[in-house]
Amino acid sequence: MRKPVKLRAHHGMCLAFFEGKGYSSGFTVNMEKVKNSLREDIPVELCMEKDVICSACPNLEIGVCATAEKVKKYDTMVLSACGLSEGSQISWQEFSQAVEKNIIKAGRRKEICGDCSWTEICTRKEKEEQ
Repeated sequence: MRKPVKLRAHHGMCLAFFEGKGYSSGFTVNMEKVKNSLREDIPVELCMEKDVICSACPNLEIGVCATAEKVKKYDTMVLSACGLSEGSQISWQEFSQAVEKNIIKAGRRKEICGDCSWTEICTRKEKEEQ
């Protein structure tokens, strides 16, 4: 079995709505690369700390997120909504389907991360899909 990709739980939602915009060009390139690498059978290990997406984020200061408490809350709520826990190892397909079913389709995205600086993109995409 492949080594799992470490992924912050809330990044399951970010990846679902990602449209090529980000904190910086380096962040955006990395996010696109990560999104394209996550095929259905790729195992992910859900975490609440720096992951493959954070590695290129300008908000990462000396290995710690500048908005650590806020994003930890997002991670906790995503894990809870999906019935998962920190350290869970599942396939990317299973995780993305759990996020889709238990958060996005259930109308819980705004409750979980409505105060995110990127919420406008997610809100617009939700309206387009209705």
